[in-house]
Amino acid sequence: MDMPCCTMAFDEKSPVHVSGFTKFTMDTAPMVKGFLNRYPSLSCEYNFVTLFCWAKAYQYSWFTYKGRFFIFDGVDNLIFMPLGPAIAPEDLKQISAHFAGIGLGPDICLATKAYLDAYPQIKHFYTISQDRDAAEYLYLAQSLAELKGSKLHKKRNLISQFKRRFPDFTLGALTADNIFDVKAFAKDLLHTLDPFPRALADEFSAMETAFDHWSFLGLEGLVLAVEGKIAAFSVFSPLNKDTYNIHFEKSNMAFKGAAQVINQETARLLAEKTKYINREQDLGIPGLRQAKLSYAPCTLLTPYILRFKKD
Repeated sequence: MDMPCCTMAFDEKSPVHVSGFTKFTMDTAPMVKGFLNRYPSLSCEYNFVTLFCWAKAYQYSWFTYKGRFFIFDGVDNLIFMPLGPAIAPEDLKQISAHFAGIGLGPDICLATKAYLDAYPQIKHFYTISQDRDAAEYLYLAQSLAELKGSKLHKKRNLISQFKRRFPDFTLGALTADNIFDVKAFAKDLLHTLDPFPRALADEFSAMETAFDHWSFLGLEGLVLAVEGKIAAFSVFSPLNKDTYNIHFEKSNMAFKGAAQVINQETARLLAEKTKYINREQDLGIPGLRQAKLSYAPCTLLTPYILRFKKD
């Protein structure tokens, strides 16, 4: 979908006066980060790294209204629940009505249960549904680092098998010195699938953006290698004061157990820095859901979608 040009025209009598759609760029980063830092979120969707790297795939743009920060997903045609002071349902209704009037999606995603509980009158303007596919998996960093208990026994076994088979494996930081090799590794993994799904192509594009703007985004990462060959890597950044966000994590299935090793080693590193790890959504993919649940998350952050009731 082509977005309207960077400014939106409004009837002066309209009750809605918002800033124009603005892209997520290096130039706009200070303003965007200002909002994100002032109103930190538990959701990975409000991480600047996520918004910047996935902006092309989802045609993300942002605007402000009454001191709130809104994000628009131009592919799914959805408005993110805004950051800022709590917004009255009547004001959300005005935004939705305006978007409907200019031919854009009026529905609101990423609404929280806390907001719905605080504003029960929201149901007068929207039909409310839980969005399980967008639920984010939150883990205790220490739990992922230690992998204690019978539920995680299989993970420990796979890690032991990897270490017995590849005793000379190495683990190091993902830096500007090895980022080219990691990018090539990720591309090779993608091209083992023929054809590869559009979703994975979009993910690789987002990864490329992350690699190409590594220092600017303040990213961190780990690389697991066997005899000089990359077996797995992870990319992460802070989400809020006590949570890190895992943006990308890839492994070569030829190295059995590599996925479990990079997961644990990342958690071991982050357990020294943070309390929680957000490993993002499963997107309704059965295998991915099973894998994320198998690590025993401490919380599922399940958002709601508000479907606008048009008059």
